[in-house]
Amino acid sequence: MSKYSKQQKTSPETLDESVKIAKATQRPGQTKEQSKLIAQGIQKGIELYKKQQKERSRELNKKLKKVTGKLNQLDKNSIPELDIEIIYRQSYLAWALLLLSWTGFVAYLFWKGCL
Repeated sequence: MSKYSKQQKTSPETLDESVKIAKATQRPGQTKEQSKLIAQGIQKGIELYKKQQKERSRELNKKLKKVTGKLNQLDKNSIPELDIEIIYRQSYLAWALLLLSWTGFVAYLFWKGCL
């Protein structure tokens, strides 16, 4: 017998999930055989969905590898590294407004005679 079979065995989680869904959608008067057939159909649907998702993820991984390969092919020397110097400057406007507001506040207090 070969090590890998073409037909994959279904996981117990998939079996449990399909049985739960079949029982949840069971109609009155439905036989156990009919419920089993419905559960098998649901199981096949889940398996097909998982297979499609695996194929999509494989294709996305292939595309990602292509893109990362192209990026790695670019020489690091071809992209010049820039030395960016950040200079922080204080705004004199903010300090001037603060000073003006405080002088206005002190002048108001003198005008009212509180000090």
